[in-house]
Amino acid sequence: MLFVVVNTDLLYSEEKPSGAENYASPPSTKVEDVRSEARRLTRCLSQASFPSESNCAESDMRDHQTINRVHGSLRFSVYYDQLQAFLVVTVLQVEGLVGSSQTSGLQPFVKIRLMWAGSEGTELESQEGQATPSLLWTVLQEWRTRIVKGSCNPLYGDQFSCILQDKDMINRITLRMEVRDFDKFSRHTVLGEVRVPLGKLNISFPLELQEDLQIPQKDLVGEVLLTLKYLPTSQRLEVGLLKVRTAIAEPSSDAVMYARISIQCNQSKLRYQKTSAVPRCPITVFNEVLMFSLPDVPVEQCKISVSVYEMQSTGRSNKCLLGQLSVGKDRSSEDEHWTLMVRSVRQPVAKWHGLLL
Repeated sequence: MLFVVVNTDLLYSEEKPSGAENYASPPSTKVEDVRSEARRLTRCLSQASFPSESNCAESDMRDHQTINRVHGSLRFSVYYDQLQAFLVVTVLQVEGLVGSSQTSGLQPFVKIRLMWAGSEGTELESQEGQATPSLLWTVLQEWRTRIVKGSCNPLYGDQFSCILQDKDMINRITLRMEVRDFDKFSRHTVLGEVRVPLGKLNISFPLELQEDLQIPQKDLVGEVLLTLKYLPTSQRLEVGLLKVRTAIAEPSSDAVMYARISIQCNQSKLRYQKTSAVPRCPITVFNEVLMFSLPDVPVEQCKISVSVYEMQSTGRSNKCLLGQLSVGKDRSSEDEHWTLMVRSVRQPVAKWHGLLL
């Protein structure tokens, strides 16, 4: 049985307004058309910035700006102590970076994730329309280096370590390191990434490597079963979160999971809503429906964003972003579900979606 959950949180937007110069009229123009002024004010209001939760996971929830071309390389070392089951990762230096902003210098830092290859998921449709089973990944550990300001060749020497009791886990772990340009007032820019499968390396002694940065890619970390129902008369959209399938490397009885769902219509984000926290398991069942009142815009201009988080049920602990997905007409891979929703008026339509990180 599905339960309706209605949240009355304040309006929320994670997008920062563009520079004021984008809205100013040309110097030679003295009289501005009323329609142009209305469009300008609409853009300003729709992209207004509201305060968000001051949490590290909140900054990760926003889509990171990426670049089409990458420059530079990353020098690091990896070592696994078999006697103490200790994995040590040291970030040494990033070389040859090219700044993405012309107004300020680079402020690079490196984000490190240990990605563990878990079980295979269901058959999800790719952009080519072919359904193939995909491997589900999970994050074992996550670290970040300090920020080095104003350098295209920053030196770090930051060392991170963790305990891996099962030696066979090394063969299923990929070291994923992203070089990012820190921005306090906007989104961090991903300058490039390096992926190293640890199972293909001999890391029984400290091994130093230098790899060229590559274009960042997303990993499939889970699958979400969503239902969509559109009510055109009342201009409402019902988003149902039924199940979330994830890979778990180390089960924890204190781990709980919840989802945050928001809708963006015509560049304007509506208030977000949260589901209840449910104990995390390989297949977490929610069976909750969230109802959104849409503005007077075509439903084709709307997009649904779902972010799944994990936190500890006992004590105060920072939440951790597990993955994100979006459903909308502008996404070719999600076009089928959106089309079925529009055709099946007042009837819920269910479909599995990939959760990416």
